[in-house]
Amino acid sequence: MFALTATETNEPDPPSELEEMKMAHATNIHLGQLSLADRAAALVAAIREAVQRRRVYRQTLRELGALSTRELNDLGISRSMITRIALEAAQGK
Repeated sequence: MFALTATETNEPDPPSELEEMKMAHATNIHLGQLSLADRAAALVAAIREAVQRRRVYRQTLRELGALSTRELNDLGISRSMITRIALEAAQGK
């Protein structure tokens, strides 16, 4: 049968080291173009998200901590698991 060479396979050649350096440089330049307002907005959004995660964590701790040992056992939860469960709830796992 026929053997295909690298030029006949329609696959692009791997990028050269110089091309890879250009791509990395372009990415760095793009990231450096964020305005002060964009960075401030990203910071405010990150703070809001952290506050919301903390709120979920504290509420989960409060609700599970208020349950009796018997109620926790009915749910299959031991008292030592409450902190881990609250962290998982806050992280969305």
